[in-house]
Amino acid sequence: MPDRALAFGRYRLEPHGGLMSGAREVKLTPKALALLRYLTERHGEVVTKDELFAAVWAKTTVGDAALVTCIQELRGALGDDARQPRYIETLHRRGYRFIGKPAPAKDAGKAPALPLPDRPSIAVLPFANMSADPDQEHFADGISEDLITGLSHIRWLFVIARNSSFVYKNRRVDMKEISRELGVRYVLEGSVRRSASRLRVTAQLIDAMTGGHHWAERYDRELGEIFAVQDEITRSVAGAIEPHLLAAEGVRALARRAGDLGAWEMVARAQTQFWRMTRADYESAIGPLEQAVVIYPDYAPARGLLAYRLVFAAHMGWIAREEGLRAAREHALRAIALDDRDPWGHSALGYWAMMERRTEESVSAFRRAVTLNPNSAAAHTNLSHIFAFAGQDREAIAHGEEAMRLSPLDPEMAFFLGGIAIAHYMAGRFSESARSATEALRLRPGFQGAQRMRTAGLAQAGQIDAARACLATARREHPTLSLDWIRASVPYQTPELMERFLDGMRKAGLHED
Repeated sequence: MPDRALAFGRYRLEPHGGLMSGAREVKLTPKALALLRYLTERHGEVVTKDELFAAVWAKTTVGDAALVTCIQELRGALGDDARQPRYIETLHRRGYRFIGKPAPAKDAGKAPALPLPDRPSIAVLPFANMSADPDQEHFADGISEDLITGLSHIRWLFVIARNSSFVYKNRRVDMKEISRELGVRYVLEGSVRRSASRLRVTAQLIDAMTGGHHWAERYDRELGEIFAVQDEITRSVAGAIEPHLLAAEGVRALARRAGDLGAWEMVARAQTQFWRMTRADYESAIGPLEQAVVIYPDYAPARGLLAYRLVFAAHMGWIAREEGLRAAREHALRAIALDDRDPWGHSALGYWAMMERRTEESVSAFRRAVTLNPNSAAAHTNLSHIFAFAGQDREAIAHGEEAMRLSPLDPEMAFFLGGIAIAHYMAGRFSESARSATEALRLRPGFQGAQRMRTAGLAQAGQIDAARACLATARREHPTLSLDWIRASVPYQTPELMERFLDGMRKAGLHED
């Protein structure tokens, strides 16, 4: 055992004591502490499981589960991530390696700032109890813990562990200090206040490095069944956070030179451009995204996003259908093989299956994406679209409205409305369909799918002149638009549903090739 304390990151390992973070002791079980000591002594070396069993469990026979449990405990205490570790690396079939850089504490001085991960990172601080009732303290803590769990479903986001973020409970700490100590760019904080039977929860997303606010919301609820209220609020917050984080990351990436971007930044920049739903923005973004896949071939988010956007481009008529779908399927399958728990890959595969009119496969893939991230507005929107194209209007509208509840200011709101417009049309509610499509176009004027749906809806509602004007606008953007093109490229799942849509387009004046 070293006779001096070792410092790494913001931690200090005492020779005859425990693990410290500043003046606070990080609680560890004896075996986990012994395991950490052994790994730090052998830092940089691959340590086999047998060596660890001999060093830590010398007089006891245990199985792999005991070692795995200790490793998980250490990662939780250190705020580490097995997928992108900063301290303890797992080497499949070989063992473990401590990849931090411990130095004698007396030489280390003040613990250096933790480096930011190569993907967005966030700490959820304990929500403050602003009520006189101390029982609300448990509710406030529950909100924070549920948000950590909910945000952890976002695969591209590094969420700091509870033990690390809850260090700041009942302390006023500068945001930049939190960023430095925890190695995060973003902080989510909030408060809980109760008055009689009313409950108010506020939340805000802050860039801890600049102090800038990216999002804030207030939730007022009647205090009924406490867990139901807690679940509703945490789902709403977690659902709203994802698109705002993506937008913030996209803006940050757009401000940098293209040659300086890493894998995640290329993805964030492309996502920001795709949200505009125009051919020009698609063309600006697709090249760099294809370049990201070449430079980082094993980066699942880039594969998943590229696959999804290729299908979308084929659906809008911006690229050749067969070529786009073939490439999209390959990228989607590769994304899932790289990370089966990333919803983006499953969403892309579901979209491909929808375009190929493989209804059950599409529903299954989209449901998988929702299961992986139940708070994702985008995932619910995908289910809304397949149900709409399959003529299941109730299910389509339910998922579309769920997406809106989760993320009422989402950059993809036009896409949410598009699914609802299709559902209304298939149910014969043509005026409602046209209204939803009109609102989608107000938000995203270049959205070709909404332009086609508005044309058909207006025509079926008897507004022929308005429908013809809308068709003329659609054809300026898509000169080859025809009934034959719609049959080949718009994914109504049955011939009967396809004919219902074509009937509206005929009334607006669209013809065969």
